[in-house]
Amino acid sequence: MPYVNIKITREGGTSPQQKAALIDGVTGVLVDVLDKSPSTTFVVIDEVELEDWGIGGLPVPEYRRQRAMEPSLEEAAE
Repeated sequence: MPYVNIKITREGGTSPQQKAALIDGVTGVLVDVLDKSPSTTFVVIDEVELEDWGIGGLPVPEYRRQRAMEPSLEEAAE
């Protein structure tokens, strides 16, 4: 009985159709790869506020601000 928990940030607004596609797609992968029954495969999608998600020790908004200030690879090569 597989249980898959997908966590995404709430930004941008994921539509019900996109969520349904995620659920269907993940279920299909478990059926195809592990031969699991779709009737006993559970997929849960949690939406998390952007400021409650962290990367590299920073909340995502701060992480993105810092990344935006870094020179691009093209700029660094010049």
